[in-house]
Amino acid sequence: MARTEDPRTAPSIRWGILGAGNIASTFAQAVNAHTRAQLVAVGSRNRDRSERFATAHGIPTTHIGYRDLVEDPQVDAVYVATPHSEHLEHALLAIKAGKHVLVEKAFTRNAGEAEQVFDAARAAGVFVMEAMWTRFLPHVAALHQVIDAGEIGDVVNLSADHGQFFPFNPASRLYDPALAGGALLDLGVYPVSFAHDFLGVPTGVQAVGALTETGVDGQISIALSYDGGVQATLSTTLWAKTPTTASISGTEGWIEVAGNFYGPTSFRVVRRDGRTWTFDQPGEKGLQYEAAEVARRVAAGEHESPRMSWQGTLEVMRTLDEIRAQAGVVYPGE
Repeated sequence: MARTEDPRTAPSIRWGILGAGNIASTFAQAVNAHTRAQLVAVGSRNRDRSERFATAHGIPTTHIGYRDLVEDPQVDAVYVATPHSEHLEHALLAIKAGKHVLVEKAFTRNAGEAEQVFDAARAAGVFVMEAMWTRFLPHVAALHQVIDAGEIGDVVNLSADHGQFFPFNPASRLYDPALAGGALLDLGVYPVSFAHDFLGVPTGVQAVGALTETGVDGQISIALSYDGGVQATLSTTLWAKTPTTASISGTEGWIEVAGNFYGPTSFRVVRRDGRTWTFDQPGEKGLQYEAAEVARRVAAGEHESPRMSWQGTLEVMRTLDEIRAQAGVVYPGE
């Protein structure tokens, strides 16, 4: 079975990190350990946080605030790792400065904001991609090969869950409507994007949500329908650590994807004829694969990735918008 390209073979690119939180730290570790790219600058509104982040990851330049970061001539590409509510502003800031941009998922609060980012990128002639790292992992490439080869026949059903336990804290980003909190945009985006990757755009969306005291979604169960009677059953929650597994079932068998399905992991193929086999290549970290994709596409002069295209992000965002509307979640300013 073909393997995903080694991230170390991607061209070098000079990254600026916008935001110095946990996901930015994970990204920085992956880039430093598994790619040829350079982390040249970090920007944060908090001087101490910026300096601590730079020291931890060997970054030579720190900026207080984000405008100086995106205008830094050392920087080729900006990784936006701020809360969802800030993605539109920060992506547009980087694009205006002529920088290529990788924006953490969920890409923006809603599809309308995503369209604004892509319109700006198109006008500026820069590369932009949603940081849905799952799309670029070895086991996901192998899943596509297995399904395309007909190993489980015609796909009938997909299921996936993503739940993590976060104690209620109204001051937390995850529970704050002003920061586009809730389970769906932070966790549920993974199963929704996973379903999109294998099944495409749903023809029907049904969602049942339960809200927190602050008005964001604490838990949502989702049923997606597709042409030919194909269905996806997805769930997300802030209130429990779930198995975070996935399965894809077809007319000739099924695939069990181990948790965490959205990170480097293994899967098991079980056929109706009794044959079984396992793909086992968990690997390390995982964000290096999306970073390498950016470097390769930028070097090729391309503005988007076929694996996580602008259209694909818009389709996922529209599905998230519909799910959120049915759950009754509206963010300030929408």
